Amino acid sequence: MVLAGLWLLALALAVRQAAAVLRLPQDERLVDLFAWIGDNGVLRVHGSLYDGETPFTGTPFAGLVLKPLTRAAEQGLGVAWTLGTMLLVAAVGVVAARALPGPVPRRTALFAVPVALSLLVLSVPVRNTFHLGQTSVLPVLLVLVGWLLGGEQGQRDSAEHTGRGGPLAGARGKPGSLREKAVEALGGKAGGVLIGVAGALQPAALLFVPLLWLTGRRTAAVSGAGTFLICTLAGWAAMPDDSWTYWMQHVAGFGLGDPADATANQSLHGALLRAGLHGRPEVVSLVVLVAAVSWLALRRAVRYARDGQLLLAAAVVGCAAVVASPMAWQHQQLWVLLAVVGRVGRRTGDRLVWPVFVVMVMTLDGTALVPKVAAFGVLGENAVLLAAVLASCAVPFVLRTSPAWADPQPSGPLSRPNLMLELLLIRVGYWAYSYVRGHAPDSRSLAEGHGHQILTAETFLQLDIEHSLNRLAARTEWLRDSCDAYYTTFHFLVPIALLGWLYARRVPQYRAARTALSFATLLGLVGFWLYPLAPPRLMPGLGYIDTAHGPQDLSDPDFGALTQLSNQYAAMPSLHVGWSLWCTIVVFMITRNRWLRALGVLYPLLTTFVVMATANHYLLDAAGGVAVVAAGFYVQRRLARLRGGNGTAPAEDGPGAGAGRAAVAADTRTEPATRTVPRPSLPGPSSSPDRRAPAGQD
Repeated sequence: MVLAGLWLLALALAVRQAAAVLRLPQDERLVDLFAWIGDNGVLRVHGSLYDGETPFTGTPFAGLVLKPLTRAAEQGLGVAWTLGTMLLVAAVGVVAARALPGPVPRRTALFAVPVALSLLVLSVPVRNTFHLGQTSVLPVLLVLVGWLLGGEQGQRDSAEHTGRGGPLAGARGKPGSLREKAVEALGGKAGGVLIGVAGALQPAALLFVPLLWLTGRRTAAVSGAGTFLICTLAGWAAMPDDSWTYWMQHVAGFGLGDPADATANQSLHGALLRAGLHGRPEVVSLVVLVAAVSWLALRRAVRYARDGQLLLAAAVVGCAAVVASPMAWQHQQLWVLLAVVGRVGRRTGDRLVWPVFVVMVMTLDGTALVPKVAAFGVLGENAVLLAAVLASCAVPFVLRTSPAWADPQPSGPLSRPNLMLELLLIRVGYWAYSYVRGHAPDSRSLAEGHGHQILTAETFLQLDIEHSLNRLAARTEWLRDSCDAYYTTFHFLVPIALLGWLYARRVPQYRAARTALSFATLLGLVGFWLYPLAPPRLMPGLGYIDTAHGPQDLSDPDFGALTQLSNQYAAMPSLHVGWSLWCTIVVFMITRNRWLRALGVLYPLLTTFVVMATANHYLLDAAGGVAVVAAGFYVQRRLARLRGGNGTAPAEDGPGAGAGRAAVAADTRTEPATRTVPRPSLPGPSSSPDRRAPAGQD
């Protein structure tokens, strides 16, 4: 059932992406492609490829290859082009999934292809490729296939040349016949040809030629370099002027297309320009940094290739190509997503940090990963470049010969979660919260109708006290100012402070409280979407005063500039009250001090008073906040019981409790090291050396 669901998800995402392109008017879909093949497109006219309003940004050889396809692209109105691009993406996903280093568990082998296809379709490079009508997926596919062809023979040749055994040395042995050697040699040459063609289409792919050489595949490296020269010379012969313009005046594409300092250009060249470097200082810095990144990436890739991780080696060099390329636009950044296959960390909890980071970077806008603070703006603008640099130069991917490859240390309920992963999830969770809240239904008539329903219900129950509290705050200056400051400050400050303290001092309670808060917020988002509600301050003709934001122009359907910032009709439930109640429960979890518990009880009561006094919520909104928090803790406890736990940890009674937890934690940490559990053999495409044997021995 899970496998069928994953395939249905991948199919639905693919259909949705194709439909998103094909339902656009012809002049708005495949923007780059139709700009090149239009009436005055550079692929149709007999003039230069690099002149005009929309100059070609590819190599002359790419223009030579695309020109015969212009008529088919016009006649198909983009349908055939879109379906062809979809097939290329599917091929990349299948090749990547089949290239996972063995041994591959059966479940992983079953799930790998649909998961890979889903991630590819969701990624920004693929979405951008579909929208623009670019061909950037083709070079990636050519390089992957070319690199994987004859890859195992290259590892054996490299091991023999260096005198060291790799993980495959002895596992498969040498080819047993001249025929097998000939077949592998032919595959190596064919792989070099494919990489050479990819380099002729996208020059940054030439970085794979030295990788072939360094891994012992020298015949493939020579054939790759020769193929590139033949294709490039063919472009020179057919279009000498354009070839001179591309290779000499623009130096492999420098300055073509949009301005190089645009944030969409995630190459090192673009980052240096955005940092303010220009002219000779920028060129010198670029050459030095590109050389350093390329050298380090090649060294690391050779190491991973000898370890049997061919896909990871390709991703490392591909990320270096993104960094070194003069123009690495969004549709050319697919290599960064492939780096998700690397394993990082010796604990199970740490293993999630790198894949989560890569998937977030490649599927979300960079601003979603960092707070809206000027100091973090640079990180958000260069998030893809940062991921590419980390993958190619810094991230310590685990080798298959390491004991941590198959048996990472378990992260139990008493272990502290990875801080980087927690911060990423909290930040992206808040971004998703803001996004859903901003895009929830915001029909004024519907929201005001729900507001009248709430007021009618409160009048029937004799709970309509909002108007009296709002009038009291409006005519009492000190009370109004205090409520406004409280409303805009404590809602985030107190929960964040409690989460930080729990993470540092009470790890079991942190896990439980964080999970409950997450589910409560998720349920709140469902309420915003299903029941858009106008708060009292946006109900016309009822006399409520917006003390925090000032008077609103109720004759304007959008209520002025305020409603352009976020959806103002997200009042049910009140997460101000809900989060404050969560804080109270946390205080009761961690302490038995009567004064602290009294403050904890006072906090949600005071918050309920403030949200009504400022005309931001009804009393029933506060009840909704209580309900979602109760549901959040209920779901958390159910999950804990399913995992074998008992919900939340009790409050600390004395010094003995801390010592007991420490003893349990020590016992949990030492258990895997003192007990040996036989592991069944797992089927996979290749065998793996025993973890207790030295590298290179079987």
